[in-house]
Amino acid sequence: MRALVRGWRSPRLKWPKRIALALAVLLVVPTLTAAVALRVNYAGELKEGTTTRGQDAVWLGHAWVDGRKKDADVDAFAARIRGTGIRDLYVHAGPLEHDGTLPADRYPRARWLIDAVHRKIPGIRVQAWLGDRLASEGPQGMRLPDAGTRAAVVRSTTQILDAGFDGVHFDLEPLISDDRDYLSLLDDLGELTRARKSPLSVAAHQIDPLPALHRVNSAVTGRGKWWSQEFFGEVARRVDQIAVMSYDTWMPLESLYGGYVAQQTSLALEVTPEDTDLLMGLPFFHEDDLGHHESAETVAAAVRGTRLGLGRTDRDRERFGVALYVDFAAKDEDWTAYREGWGEKG
Repeated sequence: MRALVRGWRSPRLKWPKRIALALAVLLVVPTLTAAVALRVNYAGELKEGTTTRGQDAVWLGHAWVDGRKKDADVDAFAARIRGTGIRDLYVHAGPLEHDGTLPADRYPRARWLIDAVHRKIPGIRVQAWLGDRLASEGPQGMRLPDAGTRAAVVRSTTQILDAGFDGVHFDLEPLISDDRDYLSLLDDLGELTRARKSPLSVAAHQIDPLPALHRVNSAVTGRGKWWSQEFFGEVARRVDQIAVMSYDTWMPLESLYGGYVAQQTSLALEVTPEDTDLLMGLPFFHEDDLGHHESAETVAAAVRGTRLGLGRTDRDRERFGVALYVDFAAKDEDWTAYREGWGEKG
């Protein structure tokens, strides 16, 4: 789920001092301007009504379908989410093979989990979380341009719905913006899920915080981190639910991260249809690396940023929520921040 961020170092070049100074100015001034804008974006009053609509979700690890979890774990989880707005569980049932197939032995206890959740937590949907690494940044991974691979993904989705899951949630990454093969896959998957009356859900990359940033980043690093806002909208129109992975942002301070999430929320709301569920991701994990600073990317900051963006852009949007990543890495304080900041259902 989390994007792989690898550091790189450029060779040491002996540039003339004037050129070096000019480049420093070109880099520093826009960075400082962006930082100030994000800090300002994090300020302001939270508007009334920007709380849970009962449309929230949580990503759950593979232990729930491979035999490690028992009835007592379902009971404890039911108590954990009671009163919250959680409606969807994204249960890791993959990964898919690179050719798009899904061995049935990946989820031997799925039927037990689905039945237990439906019995003990009425109204909760259990979606199969499927994903794979794409070959968009290297030789290894799933190749979406291959029509046979896309057809196999559709067959795997049929297989997962036949197993009893209420829906399917896809996380394919790293996914370059404007990937037409991905849109073609979503079109085919949508035909299947609509016929089965099951939700089609996807995890989405963040949206360009600056115009065409995804093109600049791709040209410089050869990797895809952001989607264009237009491409995000194209994806959102093809699915029933889209969850933004609004973490791993590289932000060093909590205020900058919260302002970034507020901006991402507004950008996503602007292009997501009213009849598509839009969820903003909350960081329920604790790591420190280049892409994620634990002290900055807090649940409290993400919730505040989400509420600010919602209040400024579309306060009355009903099909809106947050998605918690991920159950096995969460601490009690994460759940507390979610409950206190986002509110309880009803």
